[in-house]
Parts: sequence; C-alpha cells; structure tokens
Amino acid sequence: MPTILFDGKDAYRKGGTGIATYARTLGTLARKMGLTTQQVVSSEYPLDKKDPILNEIRFHDVASKRMSLSQTLRVGWNCSLGGFADIRPERVFSTGAVIDPTPESRKAFETTYASFKLFLTAEALYHVHGRRAVMRFEATPDIFHATFPMPLRVRGAVNLYTIHDIIPIRLPYTSLSNKKVFYNLTKEICAKADHVVTVSEFSRRDIIKLTGISEDRITNTYQSVSMPAHILARSPDAVAADLDHIFGLEPDGYFLFFGAIEPKKNVSRLIDAFLASGSKRPLVVAGGLGWQFEGDVKRMQDERFLSYRMSGASIAPQRSVRHVDHVPFDQLVSLIRGARALVFPSLYEGFGLPVLEAMLLGTPVITSNVSSLPEIAGKAALLVDPTDVNAIARAIRTLDKDSDLCLDMIERGRQQAAKFSVERYERNIADLYRKFAS
Repeated sequence: MPTILFDGKDAYRKGGTGIATYARTLGTLARKMGLTTQQVVSSEYPLDKKDPILNEIRFHDVASKRMSLSQTLRVGWNCSLGGFADIRPERVFSTGAVIDPTPESRKAFETTYASFKLFLTAEALYHVHGRRAVMRFEATPDIFHATFPMPLRVRGAVNLYTIHDIIPIRLPYTSLSNKKVFYNLTKEICAKADHVVTVSEFSRRDIIKLTGISEDRITNTYQSVSMPAHILARSPDAVAADLDHIFGLEPDGYFLFFGAIEPKKNVSRLIDAFLASGSKRPLVVAGGLGWQFEGDVKRMQDERFLSYRMSGASIAPQRSVRHVDHVPFDQLVSLIRGARALVFPSLYEGFGLPVLEAMLLGTPVITSNVSSLPEIAGKAALLVDPTDVNAIARAIRTLDKDSDLCLDMIERGRQQAAKFSVERYERNIADLYRKFAS
C-alpha cells in the first residue's frame, strides 16, 4: 500500500493554524483513498529513543520560553556542519500515557515521526547554506507532501509542495516573513520539486508568471469547505439565541468581517467605508490580532462609533463598530449565519475561504474584485475595488437597503458554493495522488 508523508506543522497541537487544518484534511482524504498516512513534526525537546512513554511525554511537552545551552548548541550544530547530514526523525508511539490533545490528527495520520526543532533547523540551514534539509527514513515513503513552501525534502520520495499564494512577493508590505528567503525558496521549489500544488487558477497563473514553472508541473486542486452536520442542523431560533446571549446581536442586524486583523485584510478601509455608508446596523469585526493591527484596533475604539440606547429602564452604550476576538467555531458559524452580509475587501487572497464559508451558510457577500476572489465568488457576490472606500461604502449601503437583493444573493451564493463541494475536492486530490503513488 503506498505511503504518503505530510509535514504536520502544528497539526498535533490543540487548535493549530489554517495550514494545520489543510494538512489534516489532506491526510483524511489520503486515508479514504487507501493510502498509508504519516506526519513528521517538530518536537520541542530531544526525544528519548529508549523509552517510548517518555518519548511521547517529551513530544507533547510545551516548550519553555528559552532553550537550554545544550539545546541551543545542538540546533547550532545541526544548522552548521551537522546540516550536511540527513535528518532522521524518530517514530513517536501512542502508548496511551498522554491524553491526546488532537484526536482529529490521529484520524488523519496513522504514524507520527518527530525531530528536535525540525522546522527551525531547516529554516536556519536554508539561511546558512541556501539548501533544503534532507530527511531520511528507514522505510522511505512514496510521497512527501509539504503543505506550504518549506526547506525540507525526503530522500528517495516524490516531493510535492503546496504553494497557496505568493503574498510575501506580491504584497511584501503586508507580511513579516523574510521576503528574500521566501522568494528564493519558491523559485527553488518550482525548479526542483517533483510537482507543485496550489488552490486557485489565479494562484496557479501567478506562480507560473513569477517562476516560469511549466504548466504541467503545477496543479490547482482548489479547496473546499464543509460544516459538521450538527452545526448546520441548528435552527434559526438557536442561532438567534447565540447571537443574543453571547454577542448582544440580532439576526440580520449587523454586517460582519471575519479573519485576522493584518494589513492585507484591508480592515482600515473597511471601517472608513462602513462609516461612510450611513448604515444603522453595526459592523462586527471577528478575528485575532495578526500584526500591524494597532491602528485598526484604535480605529474600532473611536468615540464616533459609540452611541447609546434605551435598554429597559436604563441607557446602555452601543458600539457601531465592534471587535470580537477569537471565538469557538460553532459561535463563529452563528455569527456568519446571522449577518446581513459578509464584507471581505481583502487586498489579496490565494483562495478566500471566508467568502466560500459565508455563501455555504446562506450569507450575502461583498468582496474584492482582485486576486482569486472573483474566481471563488463568481456572480454570487458584489465585487468592489478594495482600494476604493466609496465603492465599498456603496455596496454596504446597497445591501443595507435592498432585502430582495440579499435574498437573491443567498440563493446564488449557495449555488456557487456547491461548485466547491467536498466531493469535487476529493476527486481533485485523488487524481493528484494517484498520479504519483507507485
């Protein structure tokens, strides 16, 4: 049975990132195909090869704020002269001693391998020597699928890499990543990898134009979104109760943005546009703090967004622009389902998952007319120039007043979301893996 190895960066941690979710999704689909799935991750402490219980404990241990001197020296050696030797990750057995914080990871990956500070070591090695670190396993997997550009490869395997987008190159002022490293690594992967995967036709054309990779060596699989049945089955009354009890909101009574607060999300212009729209419905900004968020947070705290209303026999303050930090997934779904519309004027997206999620849940969408967003939204959304505050304001004003248009967009949105079904995505991934599985 062919074996496929994924990088499990953060996939075994509670929560994890969008990339971790992507890796777990791929692992689950590969298992469904009948492939043997593995993950390789970074451990925060050197592993104990002799004691499997201690090995599992150390694997799941949370890192201290500082590495010890011996750990620092070990990483330094691995990044310098030791970097010319292959990295040999150790298998981590599930002994049952540790309560697994991510059972969803176990569903995706049958076997876990780990190496001390694997990703830090690989990144540092690339800085020092300009070469990808090489991993070697006793039983070489047939395929290694890196779920984002990383300076790692597996000796003897087919090496696949997903490049979701090239934002650090196209919008270098919107991210903190090392642009020189990202640029060089992207070019190297496109020149030397066995195959490259991406998630939209826009990203595919963008990567081809930048790197010159031949069209037959890069595949767009798109992405998909699915919601657990028990969440979709929740009644409108249950959603309304969530909105009232948790957020103090009413269904259809607010506009919504969700996503990290960072420069590329364009939250500052969104706030300006909302202010100019004249809408009496509040704007809810739901998302964690990325970077360079201070200005946006300060704007949301502006006194112009504070008003007062009668609540029973008392006067209660009410903000017309509200920030809600990280919320559990089921509560976020309630926020999306109850919104008058999602307003997502991002400057650049490799795919634009929030647009698809909103359409699937029956929420009208205002989004940008750039990058992959028109491709994902189709004719089901109002498209605006994300740099034009007045255009965003007009779109908000339109949906604020036109309920018939909102109902029409809900239906068109569900039809558009169906084009990115889980079944279609599974077929795309299966076609990709069958091409390289021996």
